[in-house]
Amino acid sequence: MCAAVSVELTALLERSRDVGFLGPQPVARQIEHALDFWRAIVATGVTPEHRVLDLGSGGGLPGLVLLEVCSSVPFVLLDSSQRRCGFLTEAVESLHVADRVEVRCGRAEELGHDGSLRAGFDLVVSRSFGPPAVVAECASPFLRPGGHLIVSEPPEGDVGERWPSSGVALTGLGAARGVTEGSRFAVLAQRQPCPDRLPRRVGVPAKKPLF
Repeated sequence: MCAAVSVELTALLERSRDVGFLGPQPVARQIEHALDFWRAIVATGVTPEHRVLDLGSGGGLPGLVLLEVCSSVPFVLLDSSQRRCGFLTEAVESLHVADRVEVRCGRAEELGHDGSLRAGFDLVVSRSFGPPAVVAECASPFLRPGGHLIVSEPPEGDVGERWPSSGVALTGLGAARGVTEGSRFAVLAQRQPCPDRLPRRVGVPAKKPLF
């Protein structure tokens, strides 16, 4: 289902790990986890056609790997760090995909109100952006109704408890379902438009979580 990533991308991710943008685990293992995102996308029947957002793209995972797998889909890689965004911009240019990838540097709480991004995505993926309440509040503004959020989950724990239906409904998201495709993921559909008031000001989603 998923071809191995290119030698060029592997080298870029090795450099990303060396400068501290990725964790210390072997890059091959981190690439496999990113490929699990794609397996989860396929398994849940999500078919992104318009745009995909990698929320908190950081050192390039899973966004850069998904770029190679979804070879015709436009992407936005979003991160708040100027250094990481600089790396992502260089990576996009090195991989010759700048024609369908945009790197946006800024806080999700602010960019979620940007008219060029809000409600503009079929799919948002998130690898290690934050706890469920923060991810839900910061991701849902980017999703159009009918779009999906796919989030990496810890190997243990109940998805329904981590993503309570009453809480995620405050953002317009539907109930979470767990999917295991090598790794565990939570999958949530955007049932209603995200309320205009969300996301709240920078830092507030973490300090005063919705649920």
